[in-house]
Amino acid sequence: MGVCWGPVLRVLVLQAAWALGGGQVRYSVPEEAKAGTVVGRLAQDLGLEAGEPEARRLRLVAQGRRASVEVSGASGALVVSSRLDREELCGKSAPCALRLEVLVERPLRVFHVELEVTDINDNAPLFPAARKNLSLPENSPPGSRFPLEGASDADIGANAQLSYTLSPSEHFGLEVKSKDEKKMLLVLLLTKALDRETMAVHRLVVTASDGGRPALTGTVELVISVLDANDNAPQFNQSVYKVQLPENASPGTVLLQLTASDKDEGINREIDYFFSNMISTKVQDLFIMDRKSGEIRTAGELDFEDVQSYDLEIEARDKGWPPLSGHCSVELEVLDVNDNAPEVWVTSLSVPVPEDAAAGTVVALLSVSDRDSGANGRVRCAVWPASPFGLVATFAGSYSLVLREALDRERVSEYEVEVRAEDGGSPPLRASRGVRVPVSDVNDNAPSFAQAVYTVLARENNAAGAELARLWARDPDEAGNGRVSYSVAEGVVGGASSGVARRPASSYVSVDAESGRLWALQPLDYEELQVLQFEVRAVDAGEPPLCGNATVQLFVVDENDNAPALLPLAGGGPGVGAAVSAASGPVSGALWAWAAWGAPAGQVVAKIRAVDADSGYNAWLRYELWEPRGKGPFRVGLYSGEVSTARALEEADGPRQRLVIVVRDHGEPARSATATLSVSLVEGAEAALAAAGSSSSSSSSSSGAGLRPAEGGASAASAASATNVWLVVAICAVSSLFLLAVVLYGASRWAPRAAVLSGPGPATLVCASEVGSWSYSQRQSRSLCVADGAGKSDLMVFSPNFPPLPPPPPGPAAKETQPEPPALLDTVVDSMCLAREVA
Repeated sequence: MGVCWGPVLRVLVLQAAWALGGGQVRYSVPEEAKAGTVVGRLAQDLGLEAGEPEARRLRLVAQGRRASVEVSGASGALVVSSRLDREELCGKSAPCALRLEVLVERPLRVFHVELEVTDINDNAPLFPAARKNLSLPENSPPGSRFPLEGASDADIGANAQLSYTLSPSEHFGLEVKSKDEKKMLLVLLLTKALDRETMAVHRLVVTASDGGRPALTGTVELVISVLDANDNAPQFNQSVYKVQLPENASPGTVLLQLTASDKDEGINREIDYFFSNMISTKVQDLFIMDRKSGEIRTAGELDFEDVQSYDLEIEARDKGWPPLSGHCSVELEVLDVNDNAPEVWVTSLSVPVPEDAAAGTVVALLSVSDRDSGANGRVRCAVWPASPFGLVATFAGSYSLVLREALDRERVSEYEVEVRAEDGGSPPLRASRGVRVPVSDVNDNAPSFAQAVYTVLARENNAAGAELARLWARDPDEAGNGRVSYSVAEGVVGGASSGVARRPASSYVSVDAESGRLWALQPLDYEELQVLQFEVRAVDAGEPPLCGNATVQLFVVDENDNAPALLPLAGGGPGVGAAVSAASGPVSGALWAWAAWGAPAGQVVAKIRAVDADSGYNAWLRYELWEPRGKGPFRVGLYSGEVSTARALEEADGPRQRLVIVVRDHGEPARSATATLSVSLVEGAEAALAAAGSSSSSSSSSSGAGLRPAEGGASAASAASATNVWLVVAICAVSSLFLLAVVLYGASRWAPRAAVLSGPGPATLVCASEVGSWSYSQRQSRSLCVADGAGKSDLMVFSPNFPPLPPPPPGPAAKETQPEPPALLDTVVDSMCLAREVA
């Protein structure tokens, strides 16, 4: 800085003069004077001559601290040697005087020099910190005072006189008070209420100015942070939230994310969310509220059918003190989905339904409902099967199950009716309800036999009480209406034409009233009764009772209980005598015949005739020559019984031949009869006379009424005459049988067939022929067979319902291959013909 040195030097000179006068030299120098600045003419002021300061070594004596001045050796002047800082040298002390000692030698003297360093305004006011942070509660009332630390100034005097100013602010002012003469109290004054939410930080500048010329200033920045007070309640951005959620939302579905804001800060703005206490516990259990985030989730299952909407009151509460709260309302609308299937209920059921119930009869009353709404709750109904029942809508949600068609319990005794319901949702839901409708019986069916005609085969000589057949009549009704009892309708068997006494059918057979089993009351005899036809009646227990009939044709099957019986001779000469007995083995008898010497081979000598009261196999006879064994002159036809020459007769054959002939049937066991034939060998003329002589007795011989002992020498004429008669009778019988067979064949071929029921088995034809062969026919049509030349022919055609009974082949193998059944049940005879010829 510029200094006017003239006046300064004068002052210094005056001071030096004063010092010399008082014995002490005083100088004054302003602080911050430049180095080399002459403070005073020390040598001159001490009275030294020119050159003397250097000669006498004028110098300053240090006293512990640097004086910042020195004595110029040449001039002896006191000059500034380094920077002078009053504040450094003296601080706030005033005045600031430096005491110096000056030495001069030759002679040694000590001078005291006082150097006053004067103050200049070289220090600006200084605050303790450039920034001052203050925190004020926003709820501080206006007029509140907040002390501040003032600035300091290292200068003294007027240079240290400070004044303060505050930057403009509508909320704050600065108040300066003097605490004492040296200290001032600086106060920050709150002039207007604070609002942190409006301005959270205020930045102010306090300026301190000293009294120097020019004045120096110092500043401090006040950073005032407004501390939050819990003066704002949480606020939702909406007062009412409307939410829609389908009822099939799964638990945990986010319903809504609520957000509330609080203008406060810190803990005052931390918010927790709660359900209002006005909400019932049951409703709160359906939802979960996240206290921190405000997220609402479903905790249970919603059901539109129970509650269609929920009104949830929500509270948002901050953590200030006292805590403040905000509220909102959440209106939840539950949307219906098609989650309920229709329900079908049977409210009334009238069962069983009589099978004769009229169409339109109400069977059941049904109620149909669906808890859903709208299209989801509209239900369509149908019944399955579509007949014989139907649905009739009576009013909303109610239906009648009615009868559409006539019922038949025998065809369907119980109906499983299914009522099906379907709603109008998408996809539609379905439900069904089964209704069991039993049909009660009405006696509208008469008992019915499986066959109109039953053909039963029963072996003769059966035991009394033997079961012949089992009849069964079906009555489809139930209980008493279907309980059938059986009885034999009264009828007679025999008469004047048959030669059998008239007897009722119930004397032969009986039927069990409950089981329908047909019993034989007595042994049957084929020779007495071949066919028994009667009716069996089946009556139910209904009201009124209904009945049905079936015809039973009982055919008695022959048993081999009759042995062959011998008849008088025919064809070979008169039999003058015969004796026969029936037995299981050969029996003795005697017959006589004549043969001429020289008769050629094949000439018939006699014909053994026999008859068997049985039929079929049992009456089929064969003839065997028992004696003599070997190659004799005679032979017997196996089935004809003709005794003929096996070769030409010679004298060597002797006058008489005794032949033992066994007649045996085909029954099991076989029965037989034995005839002894005595053949007398005579000349040709004698044989003719014997035949002529015996012609008068041919009639009695043919009838076999009188058997006489043999008389030797009977005439050949009688034998020849008897032979001719028997030949004529045999030819007539065979012709008659052939004609009868042709007539029967034509009648069976062209006449309409009788309406008889036949079982599943095919017809089996059994024929007897002369040579003993058996033929079978599996055709269903009727067949007729005539045995040519046989003395007796039997024709039987069977069509069994059960396994057929084939005719046993000749020989003992028949017994092994086909066991005899005790009775044949439900067997239909397609045709049975018994033709018997007696020659």
